Amino acid sequence: MSGTLDTQELVGALKAAAEPTRLRILLLLAAGELNVKDLTQILGQSQPRISRHLKLLAEAGLIERFREGSWVYFHVSDRTEGGRLVRRLLDTVDPRDPILLRDGERADSQKREREATAQEYFRAHAADWDRIRALYVSEHAVDAAIVKAFDGATFDVFVDLGTGTGRMLELFAGRYTRGLGLDVNQSMLAYARSRLKTAGLAAAEVRHGDIYDLALPDRVADAVVMHQVLHYLSEPALAVREAARILAPGGRLLVVDFAPHEIEDLRARHAHERLGFEDRQVVSWLKDAGLSGVEVQSLAPDATDARQALTVSLWRASKPDVAVQPASKSQKLERIAP
Repeated sequence: MSGTLDTQELVGALKAAAEPTRLRILLLLAAGELNVKDLTQILGQSQPRISRHLKLLAEAGLIERFREGSWVYFHVSDRTEGGRLVRRLLDTVDPRDPILLRDGERADSQKREREATAQEYFRAHAADWDRIRALYVSEHAVDAAIVKAFDGATFDVFVDLGTGTGRMLELFAGRYTRGLGLDVNQSMLAYARSRLKTAGLAAAEVRHGDIYDLALPDRVADAVVMHQVLHYLSEPALAVREAARILAPGGRLLVVDFAPHEIEDLRARHAHERLGFEDRQVVSWLKDAGLSGVEVQSLAPDATDARQALTVSLWRASKPDVAVQPASKSQKLERIAP
């Protein structure tokens, strides 16, 4: 489905949504990703019945599924006309309906439990993060360089890939109309949602997302940040290409990561796939992805601090303006679906 729905697709989409349980499912999935077990607990129905409803909704192009380990999660589609139709339909539903209020309360209870679990996980691993941060220049200096790289610009759509705890969405708060953070880790997402809610950042949201296959349309983002992400990836060039794909003409991509180093402990204990990147390597990926105006900045460790051993590099590039009608602000926001 693309652009509009033909008569058959429209009838199919409306039929799929026109059933009480499926409408309840759509309302829940529009608010966030859930799996079959979640939905059975919220709706009080059997697993086979919930699975059947999900199958019909997926076949109609209203929802999408993604796998995370042994779990399969579902959400209202962001990239099909069927998914966008669903969101418009859901806007007409009375939020005061007692059944829907109960569904929302049960879903909120599940989210609170996950947030508590995530908070505990991050508390348990805080010492590991502190040790890694001590290896490079202060976060204050890195954050200042990241902010400066965008020259005070504001954005309709700001995307943070591999958002983790949502720090970049917080750092750029007030400078975007919509901020979207994507990550594959549900614990990270739960923690980030909790932080953003506490900070009152209503313009920011986080979603599950595969960095190699983003569920976002072409040319939708005015700015994309990849902060300390590439060193966890087995195919960083592919991730850079996907980030470039979603950039709007004139949009900017900022990659922040480590320069080459030899601290093998980061690979062995902290799952780093790559021990930093050479400038020419990242510049080549950016250019191969169709970006231009590449600029490089390096933040060297403090020679007076014996703990610091890593150089942080920033690579910035832009998507060339092209001879096509640029999307308006409202079109961009609609394409990432609120």
